[in-house]
Amino acid sequence: MLSLIKNYASDLFGLFYPDICLACSRKLLKGENAICFRCVGELPQTEYWLNADNKLMNRFKGRVELQSAAALFYFKQDGPVQHLLHQLKYRNRQEVGEFIGKIFGTKLKEENSIIKNIDLIVPVPLHWKKLKLRGYNQCDPFAQGLSEVMNIPWSSTAIERTHENISQTKKKRFDRYGNVAEIFSICDEQQLKDKHVLLVDDVVTTGATAEACLQTILKTSGTKASFASIAAASR
Repeated sequence: MLSLIKNYASDLFGLFYPDICLACSRKLLKGENAICFRCVGELPQTEYWLNADNKLMNRFKGRVELQSAAALFYFKQDGPVQHLLHQLKYRNRQEVGEFIGKIFGTKLKEENSIIKNIDLIVPVPLHWKKLKLRGYNQCDPFAQGLSEVMNIPWSSTAIERTHENISQTKKKRFDRYGNVAEIFSICDEQQLKDKHVLLVDDVVTTGATAEACLQTILKTSGTKASFASIAAASR
């Protein structure tokens, strides 16, 4: 009886305050979470995790030594993926990051995935001022979702952002690399030593921020690195 009342109350609440898909704004059906099944199927997937010579991996060639790199979605200005990332980053919809992390984690567990033998997942950190202002790092729930599905630990304490860089949004490509140089440092070397670290971010454009963070990680003895992001912009 109590269970019936709870279900009725939940249905009544949903009638007036419906949960909506954070990609297309349609009302979510029972069993759907954060993103409707239709959008999960229609969002533009890269399949980079199946190709060792993918465009994201090539973006880092000659700049940082990577084992592998992949993004789940293509990023397009004003597209549904950008809308999802906006919800995650600025609207405190952290369930988006965790849900996408679980989707991507399932794909990375497949036998033909190029991202293999990961020991630790590390999200790109925010500077403490931005973390205090926003209240959370949007990369953390993504890392958590990956961790849960892949059964690999994740850590937000291994590295830190020591300098607050200027927003990358309106900078030219080459200006971005100078803007993020040496803005990260290692907090706990023992977490990274002799590990294969998967650095994760929400979106990658030029790759400047990810490169700076990866270079910091690789300063630790015996460490290897791979990279994964929710989305990558085409170039």
